[in-house]
Amino acid sequence: MSAIAKLRERIKQKGLLHTLQTLWKRYVYFHRELLWLGRDLVTPVAPHNLRPYTGLHLETITPENAKAFTKYYGNRVKAMAEIAAEGHTGHMYVDEQGDAIGFIWGSKGDYFDRHYYGCWFRVNPGEFFEFGGEMIPQYFGSNLSVDAQFNLWNAMRAKGYNKIVDVCDTRNIQAMKMHIRMDYQEQGRITHVYDLFGRWRFFRETYYNGSRLTALRKPAQSAVTAAQA
Repeated sequence: MSAIAKLRERIKQKGLLHTLQTLWKRYVYFHRELLWLGRDLVTPVAPHNLRPYTGLHLETITPENAKAFTKYYGNRVKAMAEIAAEGHTGHMYVDEQGDAIGFIWGSKGDYFDRHYYGCWFRVNPGEFFEFGGEMIPQYFGSNLSVDAQFNLWNAMRAKGYNKIVDVCDTRNIQAMKMHIRMDYQEQGRITHVYDLFGRWRFFRETYYNGSRLTALRKPAQSAVTAAQA
């Protein structure tokens, strides 16, 4: 299929406006805001109503077992092996067929993300940087999102860390809500990522007061927060 035929098919499926927006972001200009969040490793998390799951077990990611990502994350097998070789702590959740259906990473300190954003994420002493948390759609809304973080927090606490920090793309509403549910606190800073013409990438950091998450909080949570304040 020619490039023009592919473009016509995409316009037919997604619509002209959506297609133009996608092309603009990919080939002209794209701006992402990464909101910094963090929490300590001991404060309890509020009860939740996520559904249970079965048939999974946790394995620490190594360069040797990264092939378990082949089925669901085939284009990331090499990256997973490389990150493990750098000494970061990675957990993958493997199904009964031996395939990794989800994963999460914790850095051993400052983290240079050469596989996705292409920049450094700097942390303070005693902190670790959590990144790459993901699972296949079958497990969306399950307790795995909580268990994966608890298990990583416990592993990193055993290594001497006392606080977690990470970043969340402000366009990812579900991820932002997950951070609220897990009682992450805003750090008051944003890393901006700019892509120009599909070739150049620039970064800058800004700071803010107040909250960027207020609109996403459930009414009951907002009321409790106001009462405590």
